[in-house]
Amino acid sequence: MRKLRFLLSVTNEDNDFQVEQADAARSTARRIGVELEVISAGDDGVQQIGQLLERIQSTTVRRPDAILLEPAGSTPLPQVGHAAAAAGIGWAILSRDANYLDELRSTYKVPAFVVAPDHEEIGRIQGRQLAALIPSGGTVLYIEGPSQSVAAKQRHTGMMATKPTNIHLRGLKAHWSEISACKAVTSWLKLCTAKDTQIAAVCAQDDSMAMGARKALEACTHGRRDAWLAAPFLGCDGMPRTGQEWVRNGLLAATVYSPPTAPIAVELMAQFFENGTMPPVRTLTETTSIPAIEALAPRATGAGAGSR
Repeated sequence: MRKLRFLLSVTNEDNDFQVEQADAARSTARRIGVELEVISAGDDGVQQIGQLLERIQSTTVRRPDAILLEPAGSTPLPQVGHAAAAAGIGWAILSRDANYLDELRSTYKVPAFVVAPDHEEIGRIQGRQLAALIPSGGTVLYIEGPSQSVAAKQRHTGMMATKPTNIHLRGLKAHWSEISACKAVTSWLKLCTAKDTQIAAVCAQDDSMAMGARKALEACTHGRRDAWLAAPFLGCDGMPRTGQEWVRNGLLAATVYSPPTAPIAVELMAQFFENGTMPPVRTLTETTSIPAIEALAPRATGAGAGSR
């Protein structure tokens, strides 16, 4: 029996969650005897489409039995998904939803499914973390993912559902990386209004962006620098070697653990090819606060309670 071959497309090679996605998927593939190739889209949705279509349409290289991908662009690649399914290739979307999978499953009889966290719940957890850490409220520097990201929008929606009304968000956009968040905060610091802003907390939609924000504030020369750095920093993803370690050493006050989705997808896809078990169309991973909400003590930030 020939060995199954899967292709995993991650969005980039810099974000700690994407690194963990690839590492965990490789480990799972080795354990269950699946050959896994990992490629990076370089945060470029157009490049990702080209990479995948090249593999799907190849006549010289063996096609993968399944493709697992975290979309790098603004859509979950429905046209590419249809091309893969028509070629008999399994199709798994990671970390976001897609509304065309039922059609693929019924038309082509291939495994097509999503493995993703509940992004709104991630935002709700971060809202509760802020409520516990800064009960007096204040302005939170909120580092979000790119405007076209569905995950970023859903995390924002969840945040707005649970944050207290005395907490006000000053939103900045970045691209799920430490470098992009550092640049965004550095640009904000150049604004005339920045030096007068009292920051009660810094909250980012992933851990790497939280660390990028910290680096930008560490490098600034504003008189409020020390007070800003004394504020709690919050992130998300909570990978053991990064986010959880940053919580342990005090660089982050809290994170949200969102386990990698790729290894789950590898197992579900392999089960289909081995015994015909069709995976559920949607599998949601469980997200949790680190530390637990009940363990978060209010932080004195010197930020000026209730300021905007």
